[in-house]
Amino acid sequence: MRAILLGPPGAGKGTQAETIVKEFSIPHISTGDIFRKNIKEGTELGKKAKEYMDQGKLVPDDLTVELVKDRLQQDDCKKGFLLDGFPRTIYQADALEEALKSMDQKLDYVINIEVRKELLVERAVGRRVCKDCGQTYHTKFNPPSKDGICDNCGGDLQQRKDDTEETVANRINVYEEQTAPLIDYYTKKGILINIDGEKPIDEVGKDIVAKMRNKIV
Repeated sequence: MRAILLGPPGAGKGTQAETIVKEFSIPHISTGDIFRKNIKEGTELGKKAKEYMDQGKLVPDDLTVELVKDRLQQDDCKKGFLLDGFPRTIYQADALEEALKSMDQKLDYVINIEVRKELLVERAVGRRVCKDCGQTYHTKFNPPSKDGICDNCGGDLQQRKDDTEETVANRINVYEEQTAPLIDYYTKKGILINIDGEKPIDEVGKDIVAKMRNKIV
């Protein structure tokens, strides 16, 4: 099973990625993880990526594609993979298709988790995190027993600095600008699965697995 996971910030991609990789016994691959691994191991590609990252620049598309292609050729990807955070542009999508073609492979599915912008903002702005144990809560959807206090360890609950309405809305806008063309791109290829990400977490996971297993697009 070779798949890509799309979804705006706050759509629950991390949670659903865990469900997918467990169900299909495939690795969850993010570009951030690839960069860190290559830099840590001191590979040639990693050294090149580090030069850009140290300057606060984005790693160029061509180098990112090379890093992803190298990762997809490793043994644990023989049964498939779940790509998260890549591709982000049509150029990267075309390059990925060419890379897979050279490996005699192709994508099976692109999973697009859909959640309304207003709900994404509400989810993020209401999120609270324990400063001591990291347990997460939500003022509306998952409140602690005592306001501002962690049920788990009694620590103070805090709002992340980047969980403000303005910051979250901006992140979503950037995502939508980048990803809208990709949704159209993969729809035309007949491999896009749209998933209602507003359902309860367990139901979202079941919907994804059912559609992937039954080859429903």
